[in-house]
Amino acid sequence: MSTQLTSENLQQGVGEEAGVSDWFEVTQENVNLFADVTLDHQFIHIDPDKAAQTPFGGTIAHGFLSLSMLSHFAETGFSKDFSNAVMGVNYGFDKVRFINPVRVGSKIRGRSTLMEATEKSPGQFLFKHGVTVEIDGVEKPALMAEWLTMIVTG
Repeated sequence: MSTQLTSENLQQGVGEEAGVSDWFEVTQENVNLFADVTLDHQFIHIDPDKAAQTPFGGTIAHGFLSLSMLSHFAETGFSKDFSNAVMGVNYGFDKVRFINPVRVGSKIRGRSTLMEATEKSPGQFLFKHGVTVEIDGVEKPALMAEWLTMIVTG
């Protein structure tokens, strides 16, 4: 359901879970492509044989790959639909912590809670979400972050 974002309803949902995304399987192909784009070809990410000899027992995703998936997770699970939104942009992070490596072949998903909502100027709304990237079947998450996004309305 689409709503009009206004100063009056801005605090609606603060402190509540904003949503949970679909699961996403992290494949070796995903990791290799990310390594090529970022020029980060550390063996722990791209060499299954050598990585098997480490405490991880195999290749792991780049932490920044897991972090970059937040855009996808927001799209599939916790984006609010504001009928008067012209655009939404990344504004940054107040905090990011990589807690647990993501082994290739794992499934991950995003979980979001709205922490703060502020009207920065007329028609510009800053949101802070506490986001967690969960690993299917693993208690400790891959990462936790405080993600800032700006919604511009028209």
